[in-house]
Amino acid sequence: MSEDRTTIIVSHRVGSARLAERIIVLEEGMVVEDGSHEELMQRRGVDHELYQMQAQWYH
Repeated sequence: MSEDRTTIIVSHRVGSARLAERIIVLEEGMVVEDGSHEELMQRRGVDHELYQMQAQWYH
């Protein structure tokens, strides 16, 4: 559906975001992280913490 298009998804479900080419994490209206799912998991920051909290739903 989004092939050859720019698609913006806003979600609190980080499992959906892992399909994205680029993830931008906002906290209190500010960008705190930016990268692919793999990059953000390696950094072990906010996105990693949120993913771990929701991980039971993705496996």
